[in-house]
Amino acid sequence: MVNERNVQELIRQLLIELGENPQREGLHRTPVRVASLYSYLLSGYDLSPDEAINGAVFEEQYSEMVIVKDIEFYSLCEHHLIPFFGKAHIAYIPNGRIIGLSKVPRIVDIFAKRLQVQERMTQQIADTLEKHLQPIGVAVVLEAYHLCMMMRGVQKSESVAVTSAMLGAFRNDVKTRNEFLTLIQRSL
Repeated sequence: MVNERNVQELIRQLLIELGENPQREGLHRTPVRVASLYSYLLSGYDLSPDEAINGAVFEEQYSEMVIVKDIEFYSLCEHHLIPFFGKAHIAYIPNGRIIGLSKVPRIVDIFAKRLQVQERMTQQIADTLEKHLQPIGVAVVLEAYHLCMMMRGVQKSESVAVTSAMLGAFRNDVKTRNEFLTLIQRSL
């Protein structure tokens, strides 16, 4: 999706507008590096959850909670184009179908590597698992530090934003939701 040649020119022009000389030694290759960086950071646009899952959904008569927690993610805030980062905690209760565990972090990465807001990303992850598994329930919690809050504006470096999406049993059954929330707080 990222046209690296166009981004290089935009970064070169931005450096000029900021009063810098894009030809000076330290900045000479900056437009190339920034274009390459954005290609990587925004590579989620080139991927679809369907492709990432790649058929790794299996029939299995397991009906207890499956949790993948502490999944690191890094994303770019669509409001300021600066990073937010943190951990995702994801659970589902199978209804005859399970997903390969490595696919869960891949789904997180696909949505993280797009311009994002944390609230939308949380819901996108939940909706993807709901679509592919039709489980009894899905729960997603994201905890993130936002550099837009830490470096500018309110400048609160210890603030953590927490968002959740609870579907099915996690929304409708307080006991199930509480079990999930308790399990993601425990260390093994």
